[in-house]
Amino acid sequence: MARVAKVEQPAATGTGLVVMVGLGIAFLLFMAFLNVVKSGNLLNESNLLYATLTFYAGAGTLYLAFGITGTPSYIKYASFATWIGLLANTGAVAHRWYQAGHAPFASIYEMLLSFVWTLAVLTLIAEKKYGVKVIGTVTMPVAIVGVVLMQLLRTEVRPLVPALQSTWLHVHVTLAMLAYAACALSFALAMMFLIKDKMQTETFLATISLFCMVTYLGVLTRFEKWGGLSVVAWNPAETSEVFLGKNMRLFVVIPELGWAMVLVLAAVTVPIVLYLVWRKTGDHRFIDIANRTVFVNILLQVLALAFFVARAKEGQYASPDADGLYTTSLAASPFILAGLVGGIFVSLLYLLLLWRRDDLERMLPSAEELDRITYRTIAIAFPLLTLMIAAGAYWANRTWGSYWSWDPKETWAAITWLVYAGYLHMRVTRGWRGRRAAYFAILGFAIVMFTFFGVTYLLPGLHSYA
Repeated sequence: MARVAKVEQPAATGTGLVVMVGLGIAFLLFMAFLNVVKSGNLLNESNLLYATLTFYAGAGTLYLAFGITGTPSYIKYASFATWIGLLANTGAVAHRWYQAGHAPFASIYEMLLSFVWTLAVLTLIAEKKYGVKVIGTVTMPVAIVGVVLMQLLRTEVRPLVPALQSTWLHVHVTLAMLAYAACALSFALAMMFLIKDKMQTETFLATISLFCMVTYLGVLTRFEKWGGLSVVAWNPAETSEVFLGKNMRLFVVIPELGWAMVLVLAAVTVPIVLYLVWRKTGDHRFIDIANRTVFVNILLQVLALAFFVARAKEGQYASPDADGLYTTSLAASPFILAGLVGGIFVSLLYLLLLWRRDDLERMLPSAEELDRITYRTIAIAFPLLTLMIAAGAYWANRTWGSYWSWDPKETWAAITWLVYAGYLHMRVTRGWRGRRAAYFAILGFAIVMFTFFGVTYLLPGLHSYA
């Protein structure tokens, strides 16, 4: 019997996708350039952020493509795009600093600008120094969402309130942004560790389902009778939220939107229910069904996002607290929008894990190395958090005459510090390694995000201006 010669297939170079991403970036920049030619203003903050978003989006696409295919050239070009995006990001930070006359730390918009810059820097460091090349599949989408959110927030330069007119503003917020970015990196590393440590894919499914449940439960805290969803009213003339009084926002109700969110909540709950049934019965068919429901969940989440954008973008609705119709805007509900986008993002990441787990494991450093890098990252973040709280306390005493006021932001900053202190304590004294340590890192970052965003909008206090 004749032997058939084995034909060697050429290794995939990934040139096609790189060219497509490059052409996409060039097209977007060219379209922006045409608008700039009309206005005659090239180097402004808006254009620099547009370039930042374009290159970060290109980098994120290539990082995800590397996670799917393992093609080495994708990482090289993803890093290059990240570097160019970082340069544009740096230009935006510098422009804001020059225009405002102070470091860009005085509002959520400015802190996001600094946070995204720091996250991009740490992504490149983790990739180059520690060889965690897949890290960008998590960190760059976070950076992209951050830049998109900045487009919805108030961007005008406002005079600093008296409490912020201090050198300690620069010290306090610089430490906060460095610490929060390090916490974000430790979160991504902890997730990579759990993949490498052979954590069951089914457990990731339950975790993603739980995350989406919490997200939509948070959105549905705005659920109104008859199925509406309340959002903050927006004043387009002043490009600001409408207030009834001090720290009292005016809410309007968008009809039917609440029921849409209830439907999605029910859908994203199904996988975790099926997971619990599988754990009880051992019948793997329930997991197969749960994995199929993820596709339905993504579709419903995309439709809910589109419905929210269509209804909340410059609509006019009634308020239960005032007469007349009031305008809405996506700028008035940026974190609802971020939650909806986040649910879609984590669901897509689960599909990547489900389809390409073996390839992802091969591309990652050893579990021991990932655990060690996570520890080193938190060992950097914790002193920064400590100094941030100390600087804030000293600044508060000079401004308000008290080191600590149990303001919501202060309280949650202390909770964040305690979680990371617990991580380091248990690791040093009890020798905690592996999954328990990874869970601590993930919990810590979840609290960081609530402290950064949630407290500002849900729990008004002395830091409400931020």
